[in-house]
Amino acid sequence: MTTTSEPIPAEVRRERMLELVQEQDFVRIAALAEAFAVSVVTVRGDLDTLEAQGLIRRVRGGARAVPQGSAAEPSYEQSLGAAALEKAAIAKAAALLVGSGDSIVIDAGTTTTFLARALVARRDLTDLVVFTNSTSAAHELEPAIPRFSVVLSGGTLRPLQHSLVDPMGGRIIESIHADTAFLSCSGIHPDTGVTNINIPEAEMKIRMLKATGRHILLADPGKFGRTDLAPVCALNEIDLLITTGPETAELAHLRERGLRIELAR
Repeated sequence: MTTTSEPIPAEVRRERMLELVQEQDFVRIAALAEAFAVSVVTVRGDLDTLEAQGLIRRVRGGARAVPQGSAAEPSYEQSLGAAALEKAAIAKAAALLVGSGDSIVIDAGTTTTFLARALVARRDLTDLVVFTNSTSAAHELEPAIPRFSVVLSGGTLRPLQHSLVDPMGGRIIESIHADTAFLSCSGIHPDTGVTNINIPEAEMKIRMLKATGRHILLADPGKFGRTDLAPVCALNEIDLLITTGPETAELAHLRERGLRIELAR
């Protein structure tokens, strides 16, 4: 790498960073800071932007290239319309498992945003405390205040999914002991368990699992049989999977591994 002698525009710098990552497959943050004569904080911001565009994958200490032929992470808006009826049914079934006085954690994702909407529609629910790292879910929950108390996790905004992640993403979640976590994922497989397409959100999901006593996974059938980049948990760490029918061989394999499954109608 050759150190630049003067500052260059951010867009140009990011393009050159992307080229380096693609050429070398993995580049360290410190090396990029030295190569472009910018701070480590600036490099992290550039890499966050590139990851949000689906061009690289952030890993500890640096960034990796997205393998050729791998599916780019869909944005929240792209995912919102996919399997919308199934997601709404899953969310409605999940909302019935929440009672007044409960404390819950809602993960970032489109299905969990449907859950927030379904909870607001339950006029019988009161004194519900909701923690979330999803700005979309928080927005859906606003009409229920003061029936609900809504706490955002804090952290760094990830625009692609409207989620809050590291740096500073886990401090509130790590300090609580809530009743139930409602989680989303991008892959669920009998052998590899629950996985997610990006690492920062997977790390938030792991924190949510540790902070709650009951773990409920919300996943439409399009997630079955997939294994994505970042491991979240094994199947035995999930108390209930809520999905939609009909019964399939994939569902049967998950049941054989001991996973309890509810089909939303």
